[in-house]
Amino acid sequence: MSVDQALPPVTTEERLDVTVAARAEVATGVVALTLVAADGRDLPPWRPGAHVDVTLPTGTTRQYSLCGDPADRSRWRVAVLLEQPSRGGSAWLHDHAVEGASLTVGAPRNLFALDPAERYVFVAGGVGITPILPMVVEAERSGTPWTLWYGGRSASTMAFADDLRAFGDRVHLVPSDTGGRVPIADVLGTPTAGTAVYCCGPESMVEAVENACAAWEPGSLHVERFIADGVPPEGAAFDVHCAVSGVDVRVEDGVTVLDALLEAGVEADYSCTQGFCGTCETRVLEGVPDHRDDYLDHSEPVDTMMICVSRSRCPRLVLDL
Repeated sequence: MSVDQALPPVTTEERLDVTVAARAEVATGVVALTLVAADGRDLPPWRPGAHVDVTLPTGTTRQYSLCGDPADRSRWRVAVLLEQPSRGGSAWLHDHAVEGASLTVGAPRNLFALDPAERYVFVAGGVGITPILPMVVEAERSGTPWTLWYGGRSASTMAFADDLRAFGDRVHLVPSDTGGRVPIADVLGTPTAGTAVYCCGPESMVEAVENACAAWEPGSLHVERFIADGVPPEGAAFDVHCAVSGVDVRVEDGVTVLDALLEAGVEADYSCTQGFCGTCETRVLEGVPDHRDDYLDHSEPVDTMMICVSRSRCPRLVLDL
């Protein structure tokens, strides 16, 4: 047993200092970073679908899905798409996250866990392949039948495509410039008992999958939306009244509630700014939110909202801020 192996694993409560052990370009505009604990200890366990907060030296925090092997506690892997434009997260990592660079990460959190099923259909779009990739590996290890449909702008932009080709005809790679779009209606048009559908990708893909699975058995579909770094949700302008501070704020189209509040001097907690982490969850005292997050359970009415991405279905919201 080596000295590193004898060290106790990092606990999930603490934040971790990690080092970039390796860096590789896995597609045009996408780099994969292999992260190891700075002190050599084992990293916390995780399951497919998990993500971590990555905090940069600039103070910016972004979330990335873990896309390595959950069985390997010595290292994690994340993939970073260079967004255009970027609010600083992806650009910094592309420019500065070289081998030996130091980062701080949080413990893995999983809102997109792979549940047991008789078979799986995976649908991914663009960098949405990252949480799906370890799911494919786990399904393969367990002997559960599966298929993957993976769409991208072009073959060169589709991360980990070479790795996926090793699985043969269970993987369908669909670059839109030569193959059109993933035929979601054909793939999911007929409900199949015992089949779980997992989808991660841009909003248009997720909506198409949700529509195709409308007649499926409840609980069959699991989705995670990929929200591009720095792209605020669109929608009609509305007003926000902050009940505690008394501040009134106008939220224009193309501006998030969070950004509008911060600009007006209202203090609000936030982290990922993409609707995944739950840090900015805020109680709604009046009005009807337009939920666009991947954190809350929207199968039942809720009296909170994620102000980093969600908007309003009415002219005015009153928030507990």
